[in-house]
Amino acid sequence: MKTVFINPERCVGCKQCEIACAVVHSTSKNLFWSVFESPLSKPRIHAEPGLTLNTSFPNKCRHCNPAPCMGACPTAAIRRSEDYPEIVLIDGGKCIACGMCAMVCPFDVITYFASAEAPHRPMVAIKCDNCIVRQRQGEVPGCVEACKVGALQFGEINELVKAARTRYSEAVSVAVGEISPELTAAPESITSWRAWGAAVTGLNEDGQKGA
Repeated sequence: MKTVFINPERCVGCKQCEIACAVVHSTSKNLFWSVFESPLSKPRIHAEPGLTLNTSFPNKCRHCNPAPCMGACPTAAIRRSEDYPEIVLIDGGKCIACGMCAMVCPFDVITYFASAEAPHRPMVAIKCDNCIVRQRQGEVPGCVEACKVGALQFGEINELVKAARTRYSEAVSVAVGEISPELTAAPESITSWRAWGAAVTGLNEDGQKGA
């Protein structure tokens, strides 16, 4: 299964992924002309700031299986693609903007805006479609192509997880190798207590022998 894998420690919050996503899902597919479209194309990935400075997390649909949003939709507007069954799609023409999908989404990635896909409705549910049109053309999702720091990667999930696991293992190995030998020794207070304990034990043993 191919998916977009997130490396949150690399994200710098530049929001290039959001811009690329909005352009990819615009009518013109052009950065300049897309800002003049009505309705305005909205991003389906959301790079929100973290708890500390210079941290961020690009949050997007995980295309769950089973997908809670699909089960909650009363109009069957949410379905899986026939050629890419791992991708969960929303049919704007069937969406009634009831909000049920957003309520059950565990990742809070479904938003509601006007969409060119459903011009007869004031707003419909919008979420990541894993750039299925680009995938059909042999291209990677727009957000992955736009990310310059490797926070977003596209490929087989098991291969990406293995690469991340290897990367973390290497980082831990480097960190352990940089630990100063002095830090691995017991503190002086602990050493003193141990010496005192050994001395007391020796005195007790001598006293028992003399008795």
